[in-house]
Amino acid sequence: MWPAVYGGVGTMSKSKNNGIDPQALIDEYGADTARLFIMFASPPEQSLEWSDAGVEGAFRFLKRLWNFCVHFQQATGTEAAAAGHVAHADLRREVHAVLKQANYDFQKFQFNTVVSAAMKILNALERASRTGASADLTFTAELIPVAGESLSILLRLLAPITPHITYHLWRELRLGTGEAQQDVFRAPWPEADENALKQDEIELVLQINGKTRGATRVPSAASKEQVEQLAVNSPLAQKYMEGRPVKKVIVVPGRLVNIVI
Repeated sequence: MWPAVYGGVGTMSKSKNNGIDPQALIDEYGADTARLFIMFASPPEQSLEWSDAGVEGAFRFLKRLWNFCVHFQQATGTEAAAAGHVAHADLRREVHAVLKQANYDFQKFQFNTVVSAAMKILNALERASRTGASADLTFTAELIPVAGESLSILLRLLAPITPHITYHLWRELRLGTGEAQQDVFRAPWPEADENALKQDEIELVLQINGKTRGATRVPSAASKEQVEQLAVNSPLAQKYMEGRPVKKVIVVPGRLVNIVI
């Protein structure tokens, strides 16, 4: 009997005769799982390291996507959608920020980070649709239009990578209009909405004598003087100042406020 020799973790290649037949993967999990795993496992210019856990993770992600779409479809049949996006501006901002980066990555052929972006969008949708400690997906009338827009972005983003599941879900959810209603590949490519990326408020780190004490929120359009006043008068700053006078306030725009006492 020949002794077993372990050569460590390596990459697949024809010369090493250690390739995996993709047909076995397709037969067990489907073509979309195979495509998603291959795209996500490594950038196109690098060798692929096989991972059973990675394959199963790709399959679980697609199952989560399917489950979310099923619950969303059921909700849209019972809830009347509220107009506008005001109630979930944070969700829209997160989704469009991820989309903006994903479009940049697509242009660079960095498909692994595009898949990562799709996962971030689904994570954000699931968080927004869960209330409290409940694991159930709940769609309020205010959430439905934002979730629908976000799903439209997500399915179009994934369509070149997982064409079969996205084609079916797009048709079932009727997210498109006109000739794109039945075919996700006829829909225009999603582009980030710059208005969605704007923030009414920003969060700044709050420091007292250079020591971080927490954070404070201020209007994004506030002047330096307004930021100083809001920070000093915030309950958190007042707690740590303990009535002591302010010597100076240092503002690093978009990052922090340091109150020196």
